Amino acid sequence: MRLPGDDGKRSNGHSVFYMILAVSAFVVVVLFTVMQNNQKEEKKKEAAIEAAIQQTVAAETEIVEPEPEPEQKLRAEDLDFWDMYPVEEKPETQTGKQDVEAPKEDEEEESHVEKKEEVVQEDPSTDGKHTLVKTSDGKEEWVLISPYLTKNTYDFKNLSENANLRKYTENGKKISYVGVDISKHNGQVNFSRIKAAGVDYVMLRLGARGYSTGQISLDDNFVENMEAAIEAGLDIGVYFYSQAISQDEVLQEVNFVIQNLEPYRAHITYPVAFDMENVPNDKARIDGLSRDDRTAIATAFLSGVQTAGYAPMIYGNKEWLIKNVDLAKLQDYDVWLAQEQDVPDYPYQFAMWQYTTTGVLNGVSGDASLNLCFVSYSDR
Repeated sequence: MRLPGDDGKRSNGHSVFYMILAVSAFVVVVLFTVMQNNQKEEKKKEAAIEAAIQQTVAAETEIVEPEPEPEQKLRAEDLDFWDMYPVEEKPETQTGKQDVEAPKEDEEEESHVEKKEEVVQEDPSTDGKHTLVKTSDGKEEWVLISPYLTKNTYDFKNLSENANLRKYTENGKKISYVGVDISKHNGQVNFSRIKAAGVDYVMLRLGARGYSTGQISLDDNFVENMEAAIEAGLDIGVYFYSQAISQDEVLQEVNFVIQNLEPYRAHITYPVAFDMENVPNDKARIDGLSRDDRTAIATAFLSGVQTAGYAPMIYGNKEWLIKNVDLAKLQDYDVWLAQEQDVPDYPYQFAMWQYTTTGVLNGVSGDASLNLCFVSYSDR
């Protein structure tokens, strides 16, 4: 059974409780809202600070590490400090230009001197690359020395002469041999006297082809000279005067030489020489030949006598050897140089040198053609 007044007390107690609960909840909501707002503000501040930091870092990066520019060479006018030193004014010259331009005049003068030196160096008479050729018609021409041909290495300071006979030595030892070339034009020759005079060898003319007729003939004194030279104990070589204008003619000459040498084969210790020359003051059969033609004819003769077992040799003066034949195609053959002067200036290798055609020699009447040989053919 409920007593009167119980319901009222319970009702008041519950009201207070719910009131406190409501107030607490409100406070909690307010605090939560405040905290949320504070967190949002903090995030905004942090975001703003982070953005500001990134901008600062980006700006510093651009300053510290600028983009590389193409490398340029520094010039004096690019440096500000040059302006710190004023240029002293130079008095003007008579031409109105300041002395500061004087080096240009010096440079021009030096350049002019250099050009003069270049001209001197290019002078063929002094450059060491050319040799002077005097032609048969009296002209002179500087010809380039071929770098492909073997040069002679003779030192003509070692050349001496006694009684018109020359001698060449190396390291004090004589390495040369005296010779004389003989033909019917020398008349009767005393080979014993030649030997006694100091001659070591003779070059006998075997024969010739007529420069106008084209006929081949044996030298009138060949047989007599050959037998006398053998008896005197001289070393012997021969030469043939060629006027061949075709391969058939030069082969005819080779066969003629071989046939006439056969009886004396054992006595031929010096070369068989090919002699082709221009005819002074007259026309010759070979005048119409080209340089290649003459070279081909010479090659055919030399190779022919070499095949027959003899030492081949080409005879000629400086003009003939340098201008009239192609020496590059004749390098396999020894050269007999005809140059009448104290010291030859022929630049290439040669084995024999005819140094005079007007020599005096005991045993030869009239002029003697004297030679010096640098090769001991008899020892080969």
